[in-house]
Amino acid sequence: MALHDDLTAVQRCVDDLVRTVGKLEQQVGVGPQGGLAGIDVRRVRMDADHLRESFALLRAAAPVSAAPPKRPDLVTIPDAPYDSSLWTDSDDEGLGASDRHAP
Repeated sequence: MALHDDLTAVQRCVDDLVRTVGKLEQQVGVGPQGGLAGIDVRRVRMDADHLRESFALLRAAAPVSAAPPKRPDLVTIPDAPYDSSLWTDSDDEGLGASDRHAP
């Protein structure tokens, strides 16, 4: 997997984590009546936000080549045989000279 794909996958996971912590925060309730669970959820929220910020810094520091590589242009190869005059000064390698026969 390319670096760009890995960074995108981690970004999705961090976003999911932050979203899920937000839902948990609403269910538990954070505030004076949230009690100890509210304090723990706030700590998890802060950790998730810190992770998001740290990953944003990491992503910004990633090399520019992290973008997906550009596909090279396709080259069409004709079906017509090549001009035999291109090989007048060479033998068919591995086949021997054209004026000789195999034993």
